Amino acid sequence: MSRAFLVVMDSCGIGGAPDADRFFNGATPDTGANTLGHIARACVADHADTGRAGPLHVPTLAALGLGDAIRLASGLDAGLPPATTGLWGAATETSPGKDTPSGHWEIAGVPVPWDWHYFPDTTPAIPDDLLALIRDAAGTTGTLCNAHASGTQVIATHGEAHMQTGWPIVYTSADSVLQIAAHEETFGLTRLLTLCATIAPAFHARRVGRVIARPFIGQPGAFTRTANRHDYAIAPPSPTLLDWAHAAGRTTFALGKIGDIFSMRGISHHHKGSDATLMTHLSNLVDTAPDGALTFANFVEFDTNFGHRRDVSGYASALEWFDAELAHLLPRLRPGDLMLVTADHGNDPTWTGTDHTRERAPVLIAGQGTGLGTGEIGHVAFADIGASVAHHLGLTDRGAGESFL
Repeated sequence: MSRAFLVVMDSCGIGGAPDADRFFNGATPDTGANTLGHIARACVADHADTGRAGPLHVPTLAALGLGDAIRLASGLDAGLPPATTGLWGAATETSPGKDTPSGHWEIAGVPVPWDWHYFPDTTPAIPDDLLALIRDAAGTTGTLCNAHASGTQVIATHGEAHMQTGWPIVYTSADSVLQIAAHEETFGLTRLLTLCATIAPAFHARRVGRVIARPFIGQPGAFTRTANRHDYAIAPPSPTLLDWAHAAGRTTFALGKIGDIFSMRGISHHHKGSDATLMTHLSNLVDTAPDGALTFANFVEFDTNFGHRRDVSGYASALEWFDAELAHLLPRLRPGDLMLVTADHGNDPTWTGTDHTRERAPVLIAGQGTGLGTGEIGHVAFADIGASVAHHLGLTDRGAGESFL
């Protein structure tokens, strides 16, 4: 029985979204943003040489069609060699967002049927009735920040006051999200997770997509976020690819924040950790996942560590690391296996602001289970990805998409 590995390179967009002019970073529309294309161009121009040097070296992704997909999506020549081994295309999102739940749900066959609630880019950003819920659940008399902010900046700015007062650091962004940062030792990790779980239903009722616990450690001047982040996401409005597979008796594995995004629905086994840890889990599953299994993985550090921080060199290095790891995985796929690599949105580190960018996503397919050999699949919808994986696994449900296999 065929197996499927659906791998999301978080924020690795390839430009060209036809409605990018409707999405903004501050006052600047996302028109022209191109995460992977602009990183590749920056590498050629020696603008990404901190900790690395030279053109972007991603031979495995290029062989699967990454350069061709960028050109198809946006018309940009990223200077990558042409495809030689995979099927490739570019996926366009229809959901009204450029965030994690919108992208992942639609990839899994369920476009978002509503408009998300976004907090205004003002200070304060979150209304007092919701702040009161946070204060009551935290057992504190106040909160800190209450504005749009970068996650690393916010702990540097407010971390010391947080440790002194015990008040949680509350902030948001251009996404439909509420984030709460707290020190794992002085505030307590369990207390932070309980706080976020307690308030999440009230925020979900207002169509805020996620309440995110953002724990950190360290001392003033040297705070660092930990891997114990937890997303309390609103549940998908209808069954997804994970539900379809699970209902058909298939074993499903969720790596990274997939479990959070899908509220643990349709998931048999869940693994979290750093991207390096998740790559070890993915490698083990390539060897051990049973016949008919679905593995759904998210590698988030492209987004959190480099996209939001506008770190072009770091993003390029992460891409090169991922490419080298992928080179070790692909030869070990079994006959009939399919591995599909894609993205959920963009986060162009050369762009203005620090928010996600509205972009198309690459669709790069490896394995013996496609039945189509090597070549272009063209423009597809995000939902077609889930439909195609379902088709490959022999599932009846296809969601909102159509299989391109």
